Amino acid sequence: MSHALTSLVAALCVVLVSCTTRITPDAGGRVSGTVTRVVDGDTMHVSFGNRTEEIRLIGVDTPETVHPTKPVQCWGPEASSQTKTWLPKGTQVYILRDVEARDKYGRLLAYVYRSADNLFINKELVAGGWARPYPYEPNTSLQAVFAQAAYEAQTSNLGLWAHC
Repeated sequence: MSHALTSLVAALCVVLVSCTTRITPDAGGRVSGTVTRVVDGDTMHVSFGNRTEEIRLIGVDTPETVHPTKPVQCWGPEASSQTKTWLPKGTQVYILRDVEARDKYGRLLAYVYRSADNLFINKELVAGGWARPYPYEPNTSLQAVFAQAAYEAQTSNLGLWAHC
């Protein structure tokens, strides 16, 4: 094989490997990354080395703000703003998965924690009234945690429970 062809094959292998890099969890099942953008209250982009993934928070649903066919919903801007406050660009996070890795749109499904203080974003959105629990089988291992947080937010008349 010629030197030029060998170089081309080597370069192609590097490209293919970088395009298919797997996200590998640590011994605790965590994968660390960096927030690159918050889309709305329950969706964000996180960089894992040379790969950026769109993340959909498991178990919660915030009111819509950027849906292509739905209007902005009550308390949606507030939920989106809160997630952006907790996770500005550059924030270090770690994620944990449940049963399924991806939703039907190809987004990575995850429980997201802020690395600096272990703030559990999914739960805190529900606890503050920015989101409702959204149990979606089979990703329901923390369903009871979200239900309890929602009960407390609703009885305290927090966020969307007071305004929507």
